[in-house]
Amino acid sequence: MTPNAKKALIVGAVAVVLFFLITKPHESADAVHMVLGYLQDGAEALVTFVRALFA
Repeated sequence: MTPNAKKALIVGAVAVVLFFLITKPHESADAVHMVLGYLQDGAEALVTFVRALFA
């Protein structure tokens, strides 16, 4: 991937995120909470695995 293409993709992604944050803040917040919930579930599963491994 060329540097210009990478830069264009990053700028485009930031523009889309900003668009949704401005036009649909509640839905954006729900999406962030959902992603954070998935990350929390994954971290808890990892902790459970490590505890079971060393117990």
